[in-house]
This record gives sequence, structure tokens and C-alpha cells, in this order.
Amino acid sequence: MHSVKALSAITLSLALAACDMAPKYVRPQLAVPAASPQGPAYGAGNGLGSGAAIVPADTAWRDFFTDARLARVIETALANNRDLRIALANVEQARAQYRVQRADLLPGVSAGGTATYQDSPFSLAGSGRTDLYQAQVGVSAWEVDLFGRVRNLSTAAQEQYFASVETRNAAQTALIAETANAWLTMAADQERLRIARDLEQAFGETLELNRARFAKGIASELEVRQAQTSYDAARSTIAETTTLVAQDQNALNLLAGTTVPATDLPESFPTADPTIDNLPGNIASDVLLRRPDIASAEHQLLSANANIGAARAAFFPNISLTAAFGSISLGLSNLFGSGSSFWSVAPTASLPIFDFGKNKGNLAYAKATYDAMLATYEKSVQTGFREVADALARRGTMGQQLEAQMSQRDAARVAYTLSEARFRAGVDGFLTTLDSQRALSNAEQSLLATRLTRASNMVELYRAMGGGLK
Repeated sequence: MHSVKALSAITLSLALAACDMAPKYVRPQLAVPAASPQGPAYGAGNGLGSGAAIVPADTAWRDFFTDARLARVIETALANNRDLRIALANVEQARAQYRVQRADLLPGVSAGGTATYQDSPFSLAGSGRTDLYQAQVGVSAWEVDLFGRVRNLSTAAQEQYFASVETRNAAQTALIAETANAWLTMAADQERLRIARDLEQAFGETLELNRARFAKGIASELEVRQAQTSYDAARSTIAETTTLVAQDQNALNLLAGTTVPATDLPESFPTADPTIDNLPGNIASDVLLRRPDIASAEHQLLSANANIGAARAAFFPNISLTAAFGSISLGLSNLFGSGSSFWSVAPTASLPIFDFGKNKGNLAYAKATYDAMLATYEKSVQTGFREVADALARRGTMGQQLEAQMSQRDAARVAYTLSEARFRAGVDGFLTTLDSQRALSNAEQSLLATRLTRASNMVELYRAMGGGLK
């Protein structure tokens, strides 16, 4: 008994002191500039925020999205979206696989018992019948991990689990951004529908005026047809936009995983900003490391690094241990009696000599996988840098563009009012009024599109900078 304990203690000590064949991991240098780009497109005076800039990765999404209806829709999506549930199930799968692999680090202890009944004419006991009973506790073929093969496989499984967690976080961030953009798109289409209805009413009044003038011989049929064209165009826009609003609601329901209550749907584009707007105008590249997709890529790289260690360890001897302690007797009543105990220890070792390149192939595969994961990690960093830079470039000029289009819309509205008054007074022909109507319609649509782009840009900046996890 003492010999078994001593051997077990020595074996465990050797396993804990095993060498590690995995290469020492050093985080790769970021394959992007140290800071975000500079230039005219990244101007600081964009009018998109005041006060101290927040850090997106440290800002809860509930604090970032300030519109209460939008926040409720996002919360519904996080609770019901099926893609997010799939990502969560993938995390649980990876966790279970890691637990299975980690269990190989320690010996599995099992208990068993056997009963053998034998009748032989050559029995030494003088009788042909022999009953043999045995009970034991032991370890079967436990690999003594002297060269770190099992430990590296466990590390690889652990990093895969960590990667799945970050992938799930990335899915949550993407879901929040996608849900917010879908809600904002529906709000913009609702506003577009309102604009189209206002134009339809205005164009309808102009059409009736031209018909009355035509009936009196004041206006020509050409002017009536021109007014009819604008009126029909507005009607067509209403029909098209009504379809878009319905499709927007369907898309929002899919993201939310359920039917979004009507009270949480936008009726028009919000006049106040639906998000916080004081995001940083310049960031250091190492902030990208907090993005969940980049963190996931690095965990994949760490897993591949550990697999190299496991592949290297396959070139060295494999030592395993089988041990048992128990009791044996010829009678069931004496199974645990004095003098019936026994123990056995059977260490084995095997060393590959000729495997026809199998281990070399596995090592080459592990190294090639690492190279692929390294390239994937670097590409993830570069993609993240590009996404942040693009969003900052869009933000940098958004203030000037929004101001210009608001001024254009206001000017077009005044021009339309003046041209209509001059037309009614008989000073100008209808063509001037028609041009003013079309200019006002285009200015309204352009301003709305810019407001949508501005709001979506804030959502994209938040996602690109790693926000949305809390």
C-alpha cells in the first residue's frame, strides 16, 4: 500500500514538473499605424459632440442609446434573437469540450468487482468447482504528461473556449448595432412617408388650381399635365414607402426574435439624437484589442500555438501508468478478510521509431495552422482599423454636410412658397413652381438621408470601437 502511494506521488510530481514543448507566445505587433488617420476628412470641428469623450468599450449600451423605445427593442433582441442563442450554445459546447480535455491531466479512478465461477477436473483444490471474487480500485492507462502533450491539448481547448466567448460577444455587439440601424431605417422611412404625404397634398392643391385655371382658359393643358406628373410621382412614392415601412418592421421583428410592440416602433425620425454623440475623434490602435472579434482571433492564435507543443511532444516517449489496489478471495464472505488484499502497478513506455512521417506531418500541420491564425489575427486588426477610420472619416465631415443640407432645404422651402405665390398672382408660369416643388422634394429627401447617415455613423463608431458588451 505504501509503495503504491509513493509511486503515485512520484508520478504526479513528474507530471506537474513536465516540460512544455509549445513555443513561447509573444503577441504580434499590430500591423496598422499607431493612431487613426489624419486629414481634412477627420476634422475635429464636426459639431457632433460636447464634453469629455466616452470610451465605447467601457460604456454600457443602455447608456449609449438614449431613445427609450430603441433601448427597449434592443433589450428584446438580446433576449430573443436566435443567432445570439446559437452563439451562446457554441460557447457551452466549447466549455464542455475543454472540461473533457482537461480531465485527461489527472488520473481517472474507477472501482470494479468481478466474480468467476469455474469447474475443472484439473483443479488443484481437489474439487472441480472454483469460485473467485475480486474487488478493486485503480487507474487505467493514465498518461504521465512528462512532455506536456496533454497539458498543451488542454490549453488549446481552453483557448478555443475563450475564443467562443469572444465570438459570442462580437455577435452581441453586431446584433445591437444591426437592431439600432434597423430601427433608425424604419424611422427614416416613416419620415419619408410623412414627407411624401405632405408633398402629395401640396401637389394635389396645385393640380386642382391648374385644372380650374385651364377650365377658365387661363392655363394650358401642358401645365395641367405637368402638375399631374408631380402629383402622381408623390402618390407612387407613398405606395413604395409604405411597402418599405412594412418591410422594415418585418426586419426588426426578425432581429428582435418576436413581434415588436407598436409602442416601441418609431413614428418618425427622432428630432433628438438617439445616441450619445461625444465619442473620441482620434484613437490609439491598441484600443482595437478590446474588440471582441480581434480578441477571439488572438485566442485562436494561442490555441494554435499550444497545438504546436502537443505535436512536438509526440516525438518523445509516451509513458502511461496502470495501477490497482483491491481484495481477492475464493469465497464471497472472505472478500474483505485479512490477507485478501492485493496491489499491482504496471507502468509502460513507448517511443515512436518508424511512423513514416506521421508525427512530422502533424507538426507541419500545426505550424501551418498557426501561420494561418496569425494572418487571420492580423487581418482582423487591419479590418477593425479600417472600420474605425472609415467611421471617423464619415463623422469628420458630417457636421458641415448636415448644416449645408439644412440650409438648402430651408432655401428650397422659401423658394417654393415664393414661386407658388407668384404663380397664383400670375407673375410667373407654372414651370417655375414645378421646378421649385421638385427642388424642395429632393432637398427634404437628401436632408433625411443625411440625418439617417449621421445616426447610423454613431452606431457604427460604437460597434467599431468595441462597445455594446454591458
